[in-house]
Amino acid sequence: MAFDDPLVQQLVAFVESIGLKVRAEDMPDGTFLPGLDVRGGALCIDTGRLAYPGDILHEAGHMAVADEDRRMQPDFKPTKAEEMAAMAWSYAAIRHLGLPPETVFHGDGYQGGSGNLVDAFEQGNGPGVPVLAWLELTTDPNGLDTQGKRCFPKMDRWVR
Repeated sequence: MAFDDPLVQQLVAFVESIGLKVRAEDMPDGTFLPGLDVRGGALCIDTGRLAYPGDILHEAGHMAVADEDRRMQPDFKPTKAEEMAAMAWSYAAIRHLGLPPETVFHGDGYQGGSGNLVDAFEQGNGPGVPVLAWLELTTDPNGLDTQGKRCFPKMDRWVR
């Protein structure tokens, strides 16, 4: 199975460029996000079932903010803090790639709150930004010591 869609190719290339593994894989219905799952330390993508290519970045964000041992667990599930951090991480990734926020924060995601999340992230706020700063992946622009540092949505590094 190849990644034929140009957007999927771009997102997969980015995820692989930061050191995360990606596999094309047929998968059954029932994954939390259609056509996506984290298995054995890799982001698995079934392009036939993938509803929104931007969801690739959200799932990659889960992997990026989890420590390596957890990423390798067969039953990997993000913690609540990792879930928040993945939202902020995926926003930073979209900005880095020069794609519109709606690529990840589409109308069918985030229980109808995509627009509110984008607004918050554009102001340097939003859930997960302090977690990314705590993980030393970026600097919280609302923190005390931001002078001379790359602040969210810019990232110092992409993977914990």
